[in-house]
Amino acid sequence: MANRLRSTPRNSAEIRILAAALDLFAEHGVSGTSLQMIADAVGVAKAAVYYRFKTKDDIVIAVTEMQLAGLEEALESAEADGNRARARELLLARVIELAVENRRMVGILQFDPVVIRFLGEHAPFQEFLERLHSALIGDETGPKALLRAAMLRGAIGSAVMHPLVADLDDDILRRELLDLARHLIDLPIK
Repeated sequence: MANRLRSTPRNSAEIRILAAALDLFAEHGVSGTSLQMIADAVGVAKAAVYYRFKTKDDIVIAVTEMQLAGLEEALESAEADGNRARARELLLARVIELAVENRRMVGILQFDPVVIRFLGEHAPFQEFLERLHSALIGDETGPKALLRAAMLRGAIGSAVMHPLVADLDDDILRRELLDLARHLIDLPIK
């Protein structure tokens, strides 16, 4: 079994810090958020944040792990499922469900330069994303498969946070996005 992203259980103080950091990252970007801003948002001294997380990078990693961990169970189920088409359908539905539920975090994961750097350099994130792409797209690694993976990520990420759909009902957004995403990865349209 691959290493899980949720390797570190979080206590309530850490969860409060991470929730405040997520809100601030969404508003100011990672680079525009300081440890002092996080401490102020939680209502604690900066030293209390340092006690839990030694650097802002540690907070970025923890926030990203916390968000991506929501897909981990669905990914593991897809990898274990003997019916590849069903597994891909269920995993795609879960990816879209989480993207719709966490619209602000999608923007951070897809567009914040600091988070993009972490996703590109942090081995557990790289492994997770490779597994996710393999489960959704297949084991092919050629240009067509890479383009499909990039288009799928871009389509979902851009769509859930685009101003045109800001007032769209979540159920409608999920349904329409799922139908469109099926086209990108050659799943039957329902």
